[in-house]
Amino acid sequence: MKGANVDQKPFPDEIPNWIDAAESPSVSGETFVKLNPADGQSLCRVARSRAGEVRAAVEAALKAQPAWADLPAVKRGEILYEVAARLKTRRQEVARVVHLETGKSFREALGETDGAAALGFFMAGEGQRLYGRTTTSGVPHKYAMTVRQPVGVAGLIIAANTPIANVAWKVFPALICGNAAVLKAAEDTPATAWIFGKIAHEAGLPPGVLNIIQGFGEEAGAPLVADADVQVVSFTGSTEVGRQIAVVAGQRLAKVSLELGGKNPLVVCDDADLANAARWVLLSAFSNAGQRCAAGSRIIIFDAVYEQFRELLLQRTAQLKVGPGDEDDFGPVINEAQLNHMLQVVARAKEKGAVVLTGGHRLTDPEHRQGFYLAPTLLENAAPDDEISTRELFGPIACLYRVKDFAEALALANDSPYGLTACIHTRNLHRAVQFTQNVAVGVAVVNAGTYGSEPHMPFGGLKDSGNGTREPGTEALDVYSELKDIYLNINPAEL
Repeated sequence: MKGANVDQKPFPDEIPNWIDAAESPSVSGETFVKLNPADGQSLCRVARSRAGEVRAAVEAALKAQPAWADLPAVKRGEILYEVAARLKTRRQEVARVVHLETGKSFREALGETDGAAALGFFMAGEGQRLYGRTTTSGVPHKYAMTVRQPVGVAGLIIAANTPIANVAWKVFPALICGNAAVLKAAEDTPATAWIFGKIAHEAGLPPGVLNIIQGFGEEAGAPLVADADVQVVSFTGSTEVGRQIAVVAGQRLAKVSLELGGKNPLVVCDDADLANAARWVLLSAFSNAGQRCAAGSRIIIFDAVYEQFRELLLQRTAQLKVGPGDEDDFGPVINEAQLNHMLQVVARAKEKGAVVLTGGHRLTDPEHRQGFYLAPTLLENAAPDDEISTRELFGPIACLYRVKDFAEALALANDSPYGLTACIHTRNLHRAVQFTQNVAVGVAVVNAGTYGSEPHMPFGGLKDSGNGTREPGTEALDVYSELKDIYLNINPAEL
């Protein structure tokens, strides 16, 4: 398979944990196999950690956190800047890891790595801007202010879809605020987390400030969430798991940040630039194999242009190239179980009356049959309350919906258990403003895609898409720090 050569893989045959700056296998010696989704071949074995390894990592973080917090935030920022700089310098090596673990093209992995470094640079600069505020008091001779202080130990749990970006989104803001962290790596992208840990320690991050645990969610992630010494838990992943985390962490009143799923609408109005809209529909639905929480999976089209736009989408979809190479438009999904799950949902949708316009099957030609490839899939005639319309699939699948006008489009866009991102394509300023103001999501876009957040901007959603927190942006500082009020009272007689 082109693009999937592993002869010079930039990571060891067995991926260990990082605990207190030392590489550490699982206590039991158990491992699991990580497969390359592009060709189904074994990439490496991974430490299968459980509660004991998690506890050791938390204890290392507890030991290291006070000294890290005592460093001035500017100094913490200087260290994190060096981590980001080394990440940038080693961008090709890191991108190679991401490419092999996810099956996405090296070109796309390189862009993701650059984005992770950019986030690191931004958050490192926040060490100079950990602002509180000073204000007036209603009492004479009394002065009021607030300061930001660390929460303590942060438990970070990430998804595999954009692995190096996901690491950066959580590690940099957690550490700049003075916390120590235990990162539970995604089991499908263990080497990406491993190489980030290696770079961070080589850059001078003190031992114990960042610990990285490998393993499965129920065996390593769950003990991390339940640990009483983990004061803040940040999770990116499915809504189902997010609910479980909220219950467990909430019982001990830990801070929780949840960035969950999406079933994101992209509206195409009758006055849209249809060529531009088609380009962005395909990017929103299929780039990264649809493995984005912000993927555009509900394409809402005005009746006046429905047939014309559908044909344009089908023409453009037929031209897409699927594979792991830089010349390809998107690669495989992350594992075979995910692929089979999506095929089952499509089959059930067909049974209920949905029509598959294109795709809907695994690619089994000689070029793709060893990997986990789903053909780009478009459906129509699915009811708005069907499973395929209301459940995040995390793959290259989108449904088309016909509406008569703007009011119906907005209503359908909001008729979802999720509320993460949305986009509208229109030349009408009034429609654009009305849509962005009234669509029930955390991110609204005009004339582009449903994805594309930037490091300095907050990201998160409403309803089943999250619990109201925002990461990254400066708003992430609210997740990883506590505000303390300080009152100074003076006695004029002592002047």
